[in-house]
Amino acid sequence: MGRRVIASYCSSFLKPEMLHIYRQVKALRSVDTFVVTKEVQNAKRFPFPDIEIIPKRRTNLLVHGWLKFVARRPPIVYRGEYQTLESLLERHNADLMHIYFGHTGVHLLPFIQQWGKPCVVSFHGADVADKQDVKDYPAKLRRLFDAVPLVFARSQSLAERLINLGCPQDKLRINRTGIPLNEFPFIDRQPPPDGKWRVVQACRLIPKKGVATSLRAFAIFKRDNPEAEFFIAGKGPLQPELEMLAAGLGIYKDVHFVGFLSQPKLLELYASSHLFLHPSETSPNQDQEGVPNSVLEAMATGLPVAATRHGGIPEAIDHGRTGWLVPEEDHAALANAMQQIACLPGALREMGLRARAAVTDRFEQDGQIGQLESFYEEAIAMNGAAEPAKSKPVKQLAPQFAERVPVK
Repeated sequence: MGRRVIASYCSSFLKPEMLHIYRQVKALRSVDTFVVTKEVQNAKRFPFPDIEIIPKRRTNLLVHGWLKFVARRPPIVYRGEYQTLESLLERHNADLMHIYFGHTGVHLLPFIQQWGKPCVVSFHGADVADKQDVKDYPAKLRRLFDAVPLVFARSQSLAERLINLGCPQDKLRINRTGIPLNEFPFIDRQPPPDGKWRVVQACRLIPKKGVATSLRAFAIFKRDNPEAEFFIAGKGPLQPELEMLAAGLGIYKDVHFVGFLSQPKLLELYASSHLFLHPSETSPNQDQEGVPNSVLEAMATGLPVAATRHGGIPEAIDHGRTGWLVPEEDHAALANAMQQIACLPGALREMGLRARAAVTDRFEQDGQIGQLESFYEEAIAMNGAAEPAKSKPVKQLAPQFAERVPVK
């Protein structure tokens, strides 16, 4: 048997916050992969040698209208993507297609149901939330679960939410973010002798990241640490509002919005900082984190993290040992956690060492990639055992793997 060929499908390749997908696709070693996308973004930041772009096809407006409004065909058909996707997968002789994000899987559902080879879909957080722009999204998710042999979740908490949405438990696999530890050297940190604490948060500036909570907590922390500074790495729609909040709290001159940073610049920021904040919170539409990549990166460098009991974060942080966990939207508790870490003798170094060890044990890239490739092989074997494979939901499951979601 030759090497397996995996198509990695991501609607946009790639948005700045999708570095974890790039790392995963680049790190595959026992299979060959090519990327399928509708648009290429940030090509210099995320170079990849084999990318297939699904072009926007020119369709006769009458045919387009008839397919959409009369025949009620799904978007993948009336937009002309179906045939293009089928032909490029056949040209590459793909054995399996890995679809990133659940809502993309819903869009591709008619293709998944008809293609004679298996697809797997991975969920990352926002794709488990309510989607007002997708009609009957929960029902379509259930049909997606029926159509694929395996479903990947980035954390146990996301897996539990998928079960509540109707995903069969025996189809779920945990596909954790893999961190390339060689890119994140450990820094032996000590409290700053001059009191110039450097606090950092790296994320998109959107509600579920809890940056407003971080600002309020930092304002309290500064009362006892007047030389402290707060660096916020990332961009997003909330930046003007957050800048106004910082000004209203009287901390604007000590809060630095530095934008999205290149990996080397972000590593420099981690290395020069003492505390990392990530107080994620659940959005009104139930949008929730898996395990934030920036939390794992910070932990890998030995940065003590103060975060919330939210989503998959407690799967990475052991409270009081590798970091600090507080309730969501509780800025006073977050400020207290920061002060606790700052005041405990030896806490920076000891907590940092344990944080590095936790990432090594649970999130190291080579181990996660090896497990992902075993899941690919499992899904392919399951499809081969189906009678017939085409257009039938897969019902038989292969033997257990270590990261199968446990039965409660």
